[in-house]
Amino acid sequence: MSERSPLRRLGSGQRCRVRVWDRATGAVHTVYETRGRLYEAPNWTADGRLLLNGDGLLWTLPADGSVPPRPVPAEGLPDVNNDHVLSPDGVTVFASANDWHIWEVPLDGGAARRITADDGALHFLHGVSPDGRRLGYVRLEPEGDNWWASATIHTVGVDGLDDVAVTTDPGPADGCEWTPDGAWILFNTEQFSEKPGHAQLARVRPDGSELEQLTFDERVNWFPHIAPTGDVAVYLSYPPGTTGHPADLSVELRLVSVDAWRDPTTLVVLDGGQGTVNVPSWAPDGSAFAFVDYPCDQQSDPVSR
Repeated sequence: MSERSPLRRLGSGQRCRVRVWDRATGAVHTVYETRGRLYEAPNWTADGRLLLNGDGLLWTLPADGSVPPRPVPAEGLPDVNNDHVLSPDGVTVFASANDWHIWEVPLDGGAARRITADDGALHFLHGVSPDGRRLGYVRLEPEGDNWWASATIHTVGVDGLDDVAVTTDPGPADGCEWTPDGAWILFNTEQFSEKPGHAQLARVRPDGSELEQLTFDERVNWFPHIAPTGDVAVYLSYPPGTTGHPADLSVELRLVSVDAWRDPTTLVVLDGGQGTVNVPSWAPDGSAFAFVDYPCDQQSDPVSR
């Protein structure tokens, strides 16, 4: 989720790096780097491209970085934030826009269609069901300046109908996405702790039953992304005491077996947080995942523009 989503910009001396972790070797490769635009939240297309957002637009970038990002021509689409997910068939992008609605647009460009209704809530997309029929989103119903007054997980049909509350606890929740078999929805939530900001990972059946806490450590854990192979997941881990999911902190990307959530492995320590891995970013075959970091320095090393 991108709260109060003004368009993010790089700071002085800050770089944006789009990077890929290779599951077979454990190596991390920087596929694109720039000081000119802040990109966020990669998805991975079936034909080997990464889908990102930047400056309110959607962009595609070859996963090997062979050419610079190119904007997706999306007629009628408002400025988008870092909540966007591809349909299972890879043809459509579902995206949250800064009008607080979810929109649909063809990946290769075309007219956008608004999905969510004017129901007084703010809608932040995070998942698409494996059959492509439903969207998982975070529903915010702010009270004054308190955006987190009510934050619950909902699903809705891709036609905008049949909106269903999956969680009812009003405490902050985010990052909802289905497991590949459709049996569970993974998400992060603060409802297991009285400590403000102490988000942990959980899962729940799509009908709201069998809620189960998955992580139990002192760090603040967000955005679980399960691999298409169904055996492992990656998530973003903040330092203890972090409230929300801010940008520009030292954070970790952790890998965990879905059979051993209490025993994660730290893969990468990076400068980032918001925008790093907000949405599903695994390659379709589960062989790699993409992420973004934002190191801040005054180095004069050559970077892409």
